[in-house]
Amino acid sequence: MATDSVETLGTSSEKPTRVRWGMFVLACGSSWFLYLHRYTWNVIGPYLAEDYGLSKTELGAIFTFFTPTYGVGQIPSGILCDWVGPHLFLGVIIVIWSLVVPLYGVAGGRSGLIALRLVFGAAQAGTYPALSKITGTWFPVKTRTIVQGWVATFFGRSGGAMSSILLASVLIGYFEMQWQWALVVMGGAGVIFGITFLVFFRNSPEVDPRVNQAERDLIAEGSPPADPSAPPVLPLRVAIRNRSMFFFVIQQITSAGADAVYVLFMGDYFLNAKGFDISEAGLLISLPLWGGAIGGMLGGFFNDLMIQWTGSRRVGRSAVGFAGKLIACVLMFVAISQDDGVAAAWALFAVKFFTDWSQPTVWGTCTDIGGRYAATVFGVINTSGSIGGLISPILFGAILDWNTSSQVIDGVTKSVTNYNPMFVTVAVMYGISALCWILTDCTDSLESRLAPGGDLSSGSPGDDSSVENDGDELGG
Repeated sequence: MATDSVETLGTSSEKPTRVRWGMFVLACGSSWFLYLHRYTWNVIGPYLAEDYGLSKTELGAIFTFFTPTYGVGQIPSGILCDWVGPHLFLGVIIVIWSLVVPLYGVAGGRSGLIALRLVFGAAQAGTYPALSKITGTWFPVKTRTIVQGWVATFFGRSGGAMSSILLASVLIGYFEMQWQWALVVMGGAGVIFGITFLVFFRNSPEVDPRVNQAERDLIAEGSPPADPSAPPVLPLRVAIRNRSMFFFVIQQITSAGADAVYVLFMGDYFLNAKGFDISEAGLLISLPLWGGAIGGMLGGFFNDLMIQWTGSRRVGRSAVGFAGKLIACVLMFVAISQDDGVAAAWALFAVKFFTDWSQPTVWGTCTDIGGRYAATVFGVINTSGSIGGLISPILFGAILDWNTSSQVIDGVTKSVTNYNPMFVTVAVMYGISALCWILTDCTDSLESRLAPGGDLSSGSPGDDSSVENDGDELGG
């Protein structure tokens, strides 16, 4: 449809086009491939440890080299995405990280693995800041948290869940591929998707000629008008001095740090500690991630219902975040008590369900606090999560090594690891995250502080209005 014809369609009787749902599919695919590729480590980690003689601490240390470049890249990526838009930026980095995935098979040793982890982290760093920008640009306020739940959590976590199934159970188990060639298949699929994203995605409804005025009006419904006097880039001093941002950062450090266990040691847990073969382990490794995917999807709906029911955006978001992390903390002790490996996997499914049902709330809080600077705020939060992701793998690896002993089983000396102390540490981190949600005020808008007459001091509550439509169902 030509641009000049689009401009004549803005009548009240016009039916909105549905281009936003095409953008939704591309956003979901980006999140899915991000986790599909990131969670390959669960499967290839034991192979790498065997090939290069790595201890669990060394394997955890190599894993953490993803985090410095991933963390450092968050804020610059958010700023760049806020400035130029996500189209070219996100499409290019999808292709880059997909090309890195097969290179684990030819790393050649510790130095090569470290270099690959650094490049992989840098390539993936801008994805979620960009996706936060996309959901804020392409969807109305009343359904945004629900959309974010589907994009960030359901499709992200399901990508992680499918990673072990596709890589271990299907490609290595069923098709009997060498793990190196299985990675080539996984990476090639990502390159194809990245090119597809570059071809079909557009930065905003305003620049996409396929979108009519009715759809633009629907997307803009409920959003405050942009302040032309606001600076194009968020001054970081404003974010740093904000009290709610401080507690938001702490909860993300502990939450993301705890969640590192699902990408790093689940493979070893089910393969070695529980004694399953590769095909069975692929399915069990995926169960916690499926729990997170379903929890995140339902959490988006529940979050908006809580906002509608309480009449308060702050209460709705904080209640969902607090309850999810607290329940996950308690359920982790249930998982610890399970001797049967399948029962433990289902218990971890429940843990991940509740810890991840607050993921859409994280995204919603980023857009609430950040406004037009949502990608930058998300960059700050993801950088914070990277701090936890940098510390916890080494900590978890050391805890496991401290609790590994040699035992004679059926006349054979084997190394046996007690995973319970590590899982207790994870539970404590979830508890700290729960407390921080009580102290985080999502209505303390950074954008409003930059407006003329705005209060730049910390801790002042923001506007808690415009909640009457937040419980609407996704659609339209």
